[in-house]
Amino acid sequence: MQKQKKRSVAIAQIVISILAFFWVIPIIFVILQSFRAEGGQFVSYFIPKQWTFDNYAYLFTNNDGWNYGQWFLNTLFVSIVAGSISTFLTIGVAYALSRLQFKLKGFYLRFALVIGMFPGFLSMISIYYILKALNLTNSLWALIIMYSYGAALAFYVQKGFFDTIPQSLDERAQIDGASRWQIFRKITLPIAKPIIVYTALGAFTGPWMDFIFAKVVLGNNQDKWTVAVGLFTMVSAKENANALFMSFAAGSVMIAIPITILFIWLQRFFVEGVTAGSVKG
Repeated sequence: MQKQKKRSVAIAQIVISILAFFWVIPIIFVILQSFRAEGGQFVSYFIPKQWTFDNYAYLFTNNDGWNYGQWFLNTLFVSIVAGSISTFLTIGVAYALSRLQFKLKGFYLRFALVIGMFPGFLSMISIYYILKALNLTNSLWALIIMYSYGAALAFYVQKGFFDTIPQSLDERAQIDGASRWQIFRKITLPIAKPIIVYTALGAFTGPWMDFIFAKVVLGNNQDKWTVAVGLFTMVSAKENANALFMSFAAGSVMIAIPITILFIWLQRFFVEGVTAGSVKG
């Protein structure tokens, strides 16, 4: 039995290693292409024949109007503001539904579950026309509104985590004279740090990587573009595809660096939050 178990573990490790190898190939390819000196969008070799840093320098010299630095700042601004609002709304709603009793609580839980089954982009057109009627299109604040409006429906994992925190802690604090706000701030929040980090990471990476909503809302307002929209536009035209593909790869690498560092730094809390919220809940 022990030998069979070890054999199963070894096979699983081999399979995972093979899958990881194929998963990391596109990442390595993009990184290598970002340093490729010879032009051309499609080449028949994997490793560049000549190396250069000019592809990275091109992004910040505003050549041909491609202002990558501004796109990066736009993306950072939208991700931080929308991520903060979404985290606050999600944690607040999850805590209320886990700890408080009120009318229509069951209805809201079922309603949120049903609505959450539909992809967000199904409402994209209607939301766009609402923003257009309010004269909010072609602005970063319109993106922030779009990324934040559905945050109160994405609470099930967070609620599951709060459900695992014993109610007896709240009751003891209330006996000692603590208010609901004091209980939440001084007792619940420190315990819930893993799920807060998990929620904040998800809320931040959504706007950071999104293309569809940003493209629809921002249109042709190039100064307001996010990195995803800007990089796609750089290589979408046939006349730019061959010349700018390496800079496109460089821009993709640069936009991945901050989020990679953030994930590595907060990985411990991220994994703990997912496990506690989804398994225990």
